[in-house]
Amino acid sequence: MSDREIRKARALRAGDCVAIVAPASPFPRDEFDAGVEEIRRLGFEPVFEPGVFDRQRYLAGDAVERARAFMRAWTDPDVAALLTARGGYGSVQLLPHLNGALMRETPKLLIGYSDVTALLAFVTIRCGLTAIHGPTVAGRFGRGESAYDRGSFLRAVCDAGPAGALPAPLLEPVVAGDGSGPIYGGNLTQLAASLGTPWAFDPPDGCVLFLEDVNERPYRLDRLLTQLDQAGVLGRASALVFGEMPGCDDADGAITAREICGEIAGRLGRPAVWGLPSGHTAGAAISLPLGVRARVAATGTSAAVILEESAVC
Repeated sequence: MSDREIRKARALRAGDCVAIVAPASPFPRDEFDAGVEEIRRLGFEPVFEPGVFDRQRYLAGDAVERARAFMRAWTDPDVAALLTARGGYGSVQLLPHLNGALMRETPKLLIGYSDVTALLAFVTIRCGLTAIHGPTVAGRFGRGESAYDRGSFLRAVCDAGPAGALPAPLLEPVVAGDGSGPIYGGNLTQLAASLGTPWAFDPPDGCVLFLEDVNERPYRLDRLLTQLDQAGVLGRASALVFGEMPGCDDADGAITAREICGEIAGRLGRPAVWGLPSGHTAGAAISLPLGVRARVAATGTSAAVILEESAVC
């Protein structure tokens, strides 16, 4: 997308209609209902089609029907943003059936994480739009403010001004330095799995890369990062931002995820920070705008990720 300007959706306002779509796995109805109530509590009006509850093995219904529902929500003039019901698996199956050109002409916010990374990458890289690496309905919204950071979510979707430093007091420096550029990324497994397909993760030179995952042992993280490196993706980054990577240390603690990620970042010679609580985290997940200008600042004792641009206008 380096030859096209990133486009932004308008900022959400109280009372706006937001559509809930299910691009991946099915979910417990009680968690979904709790998430719907939380969205209402935030001041928005959630809407969804009956098909959001479809099930087909480990999927939330047929891939073509999921894609059609996604496009109906995207092109509905009454819908201001799309929230995803949950991750799991299946978002990648929608990609051949989406109309990226039409989506670019009608910018809207897409919000989700984990398996939804396949769609976030499509929206940001292929369509040239901003998106939000943020909570899902039947996951973090359904568990309330202990599971998602309300302030960062509302700033990401409602505030047309730069958010500044992200609320991540436990962020740690891994490789000292300063780097800036548009921030892209999401779930490491999904980004690596895209390589070799028509929808390969293809961020521009000079970007900031955000990478997170869960329950992947250190050797698997090494394999995934090496794949991105050998595909030329990591080398384009001006800086690296790693998530908390819960469940990714060896069971005995002999090898840690931070150690592996730090070694690879060190070999690349890129500034890197560790522990951004977005996506899979042990606590309340912050919402991270993608496709916007960001700066990573790491010294020997401090680290920060600063958003210099908003995701909405």
